[in-house]
Amino acid sequence: METPSRFRGLGTTEIHGIRVLVATTFCSRLLGLALLSAESAPAGLLIPGCNSIHTFGMGFPIDIVFLDERRRELRRARVPPRRVARERRAAAVLELPTGS
Repeated sequence: METPSRFRGLGTTEIHGIRVLVATTFCSRLLGLALLSAESAPAGLLIPGCNSIHTFGMGFPIDIVFLDERRRELRRARVPPRRVARERRAAAVLELPTGS
């Protein structure tokens, strides 16, 4: 399957044993995993410098992990489509397809 254009050229990192993309472009940060099918979504997407996410445009629920500045887990949640989630203490958010 072809990589969505918003993810092309993004770097990767490993968090909690999962190799994930790092959202560093405007489009990858704004859209995250939205407008994708669960099957075409990457294993995960790290959004640094972020403490809230939305799931508008999502066709499936996602698991999110709010991380502190040392990438330690602050809170985990399953977020259905058309919702907003926020953790004011977070320095980054990890988006994962549900069940990851």
